[in-house]
Amino acid sequence: MGFQTPLYELASFLQWTTSGKVQLPDFQRGYKWEDERIRQLLVTILRGHPLGVVMMLKTGNDQIRFKPRPVEGVALPANTEPGWLLLDGQQRLTSLTQALTGDGVVHTKDSRGKLMERRYYVHMATALLGEDWIDDAVRSLPGDGVLRSNFGKDIDLDLSTPENERAQGYFPVRLLFGGAETVNWLFACDNKEQPAVFHAKVVQGCSTYNIPAIELDETTSKSAVATVFEKVNTGGLPLNVFELLTATFAGDKKYYDTHGTDFRLNDDWQATQRQFAAHPVLAAVENTDFLQVVSLLASLKRAKEGSSARPSAVSARKEDLLKLTLDEYLEWVQPVRDAFMWTATFLADQRIFDVRFLPYPKQLVPLAAVKVVLDGDADLHGVRAKLTQWFWCGILGELYGSASETRFARDVESVPDWARGIEAATPRTVADCTFAASRLLSLRTRNAAAYKGIYALVLSQGAKDWMYDKSLGKVQYVELAVDIHHIFPYKWCLDHGIDPAMRESIVNKTPLSAETNRAIGGAAPSVYLPKIEKKAGIVPAQLDAHLATHLVDAGDLRADDFDYFFKKRLEKLMAIIEAATGKPVQNDMQDSDAEEGLQKFDPEDVAVMPDLDDLEV
Repeated sequence: MGFQTPLYELASFLQWTTSGKVQLPDFQRGYKWEDERIRQLLVTILRGHPLGVVMMLKTGNDQIRFKPRPVEGVALPANTEPGWLLLDGQQRLTSLTQALTGDGVVHTKDSRGKLMERRYYVHMATALLGEDWIDDAVRSLPGDGVLRSNFGKDIDLDLSTPENERAQGYFPVRLLFGGAETVNWLFACDNKEQPAVFHAKVVQGCSTYNIPAIELDETTSKSAVATVFEKVNTGGLPLNVFELLTATFAGDKKYYDTHGTDFRLNDDWQATQRQFAAHPVLAAVENTDFLQVVSLLASLKRAKEGSSARPSAVSARKEDLLKLTLDEYLEWVQPVRDAFMWTATFLADQRIFDVRFLPYPKQLVPLAAVKVVLDGDADLHGVRAKLTQWFWCGILGELYGSASETRFARDVESVPDWARGIEAATPRTVADCTFAASRLLSLRTRNAAAYKGIYALVLSQGAKDWMYDKSLGKVQYVELAVDIHHIFPYKWCLDHGIDPAMRESIVNKTPLSAETNRAIGGAAPSVYLPKIEKKAGIVPAQLDAHLATHLVDAGDLRADDFDYFFKKRLEKLMAIIEAATGKPVQNDMQDSDAEEGLQKFDPEDVAVMPDLDDLEV
């Protein structure tokens, strides 16, 4: 990447934006500056103060074909090719182009976000008082040049015609760079002295106003554009690779020649979201997640087809997403859509029904990619069992919390053959998974992936609600407003001095309906269990059977024996974790008193994301 930093006159930038020599890449967001910010920008220029640097990318790079679009407010002939694409400075140059050229009407908004049209003027007499008066001299008026009050009934200032402008002594900023038109306007004034001085001191001063530019040459890569934009364009929202690829794909000439229109990645993503709408859990999937799956599959194909001397790397990193071609995207888009919808059914089978209890949304990236590679084999009994084991190892090993792009690639390379039994080597995610029993004591809120995972594992044991004779499947989960709640209620634990770490541990929580939780309230189990039996119309043995589906020992619960309940349920949770991961749980509490195994309890662990239970009575 090469660059230089020349100075250009503002007049040159205006000529370039209006002629189309400088345009915007299609990933740039829309114009959004408000009225007062534009007025202050004009004050900056009239005072001769710097307004900052702009950044431009030279076109002609065969590796980057961003779809260009004119600066807003500029109409260009079709297929006008730019010489430069504006990467940073869009809001400033758009404001100046609209205010200082054409009719000078700027399409902006007020401080409350209401859309409006404005036109800007300089009161000549005030401006000539000196630099300190420039702020007072610059006026913003409605687009028709008429300032009204009393709900539009009274006209306070009418600058709707050049004659009125001159009579009131207001110079329209649209003529600051108007050349002969500027001179004609000024010397049509009745008082010739003031306009002459204004031209010499103000207009002439603006004619030499310079703006520094950083020019990136045609060797600049897309990843460099993304990096530079993110670091320099601090005034807007962060740029992501989806927006860069939107502009790149829209500039694909082959697609245009074939279809007679540009490819709109954003429209295609909206079509994807419409297909995902039937699966609420997929609301967690972002457009960049989708592109990561495409990148994994495209790079995997390149790796298999490439030479052994220089194999292509399988990757989902940002810089590699930017290497995607439109042909590659179109090849994989529908298989990836289908794979994500398959992941929704896979998650439902694991009793994960909504985004709140999805342990790692990013784990859907390799899961979808692996599904595409496996195709129909993903639903074979043996293959599905291996996939499920890998899935739970990722969650309970807490392996997708950060720096996951490398793990994505390794999973996509290794999991499919391992699941099919073709490759004996264990995938890294399975090999890296470890779980210690003491972790169950520190899992207290749903901002931990393993907490959500254990909640789902309990549901998958066939957990039934204690009051309703219904297994907590997908439909019942919604119907009964199921959430995770305390077994020994918060209030009871508080009254009986139960260690807060044990009270808030996942060991003392389970999925229950909202109605059942209300029946529990803050009472002792020996009190609330008969209450549930009476309300549900069941005998103790029936309720005990329901309790067993939650890995809860009914005898300990009815005896209000928290310590024995806690010990036995912890052991049962360890057992289902071992079954899910296919790996032994490290029982690091076996040879020590339970108190020594407790991690220091921080009340903020609960305060950060409290569970919606404990409607105590």
